[in-house]
Order: sequence, then structure tokens, then C-alpha cells
Amino acid sequence: MSIHKNLLLTSFCATVFTGWAARAADLSPPEPPPLPPPFTWAGIYAGGQVGYAWAPDDFNFVGFDPVSRLLVSSIIRNNPNGVIGGGHLGFQVQPNQLVLGIEGSVDGTSLNSNSAVGTIPFVFRGSQFSASLSNGVQGSIRGKIGIAWDRFLVYGTGGVSLGGFNTNFELTAASARPPFFAAATTSSTRVGWTAGGGIQYAAANNWWYFIEYRFTDFGTLHNSLLANELPAGAFFNGNRRLQENQVQAGFSYRFNFLPPAQPWVAKY
Repeated sequence: MSIHKNLLLTSFCATVFTGWAARAADLSPPEPPPLPPPFTWAGIYAGGQVGYAWAPDDFNFVGFDPVSRLLVSSIIRNNPNGVIGGGHLGFQVQPNQLVLGIEGSVDGTSLNSNSAVGTIPFVFRGSQFSASLSNGVQGSIRGKIGIAWDRFLVYGTGGVSLGGFNTNFELTAASARPPFFAAATTSSTRVGWTAGGGIQYAAANNWWYFIEYRFTDFGTLHNSLLANELPAGAFFNGNRRLQENQVQAGFSYRFNFLPPAQPWVAKY
């Protein structure tokens, strides 16, 4: 009889323990949700930008007047400025905090300058010379290197720049009899360098905003001016240094063409 009692007691205890364990499991806290992957700047992106550009525009010219037998030279100073804006496309990778990338951009500009100098002793005294320069479209291909603090990035950038320039020249001698007038237009595509830096902030996983400054140097533009319209024995040459400063703000969107990229974390 005692053996049956012991078996019953053992079965009862096992049943109570099993029920208590099941209730305890039900009362345990749920598993926490998995953490979202860390933010990364890596991937292919595109966007737009707009801003302000300005440039020093010193036009130096020299000429020889066979009438007065004088060598003339002067400088026309001007400071063109205007709106600059366009689009960009790039790709970045992110090992740890370091961000490396390459970016191409195309911008249209409203930069132009119009300037004149009068009373130069060229082809009769009292001649006036004027020049205007416009830069309609420019582009660049640049490398990028930056340091990221989560969604905040500070970077430097530099590379090759290209720009198209149109220049118009006019030489007027109103006091001549008959009055003398010559004009010419030249167009050229220049290749130079550009460098600068900026800051970016990611407002969402696929969107960020930036502000950037760059300096661009397209070199020196040399012109043999009005060569086909001047009197015999005369020449008129000029040159101008094509430089530009620009500040632009813009946005970028990162595409999800590939699975979400993760930052590269060094293992020790």
C-alpha cells in the first residue's frame, strides 16, 4: 500500500512541477526584436544641387598700333557672379568610419562678365575695347574621402573639371574717318582641376543633404584677337585666367539596387 502511495505522490509532484515550469515559461519576458543594421553611407546615389558662384576676371591685353606706332597694354578688371546648379551621380564605400567614393557632376551657370576700357591709342586715338565672357555649362569627375559619425559626414573632394567658354571682343575707333569697328567671337572647352570639401547629414536611410565649397581653375585662356579685321601690321592679343569659387547645397538619394550594404568593421 505504501508503494502505491509513494508512486501517486511522485506522479502528483511531477505534474505540479511541470505545470509550474510551463507557467514560468509563459511569464518570462519575450525575446527583444533584432537591432536594425547600423547606418552606412555605402552605395550608388544621385541627386541635385544649386548655389552661387563668383570669379576674379582680370583680362590682360596688349597690342601694336601701326598708325601711332605705339605698343598698348591694359587690364580690364571684373568680377562675374551668378547662379550655378545641376545634378550629380556617385558611388561610395565605407570601411569603418572612413568613407571613400567617386562622383560626377554637371552644372549650368549664369556667370558672365561685360567690361570695357576706353581712350586707348589704338588705330586712331580714342579707341574703345570691350570684352564679355560667359560660361554656360561645366562638369567634374572627383574623388571623395571623408570621416563619418553615424549620419554625419565631413569630406574633402577633388578631381578634373571641364567647362565651355564663349568670349566676345569689340574694338571701336569712333573718331576715325571713317569710323573703325572690329569684332570677334571665340569658343573653347577648357580642362582644369577642382578641389574643396563639405558636410553631409542623412535625414533618412536613403536621403541625405549636403553643403559644399569648391575652387576650380580652368587655366589661362589666350586669344589672338581680331586677327582678320585689323589694319596691316597691327596685332591685338589678350589672356585671362579662368578661375571660379562656388558654394552649393543639395540632396542625394541612395538606390537599393543591391542588398543593404554594411559598414566594414575591422576584426582584431
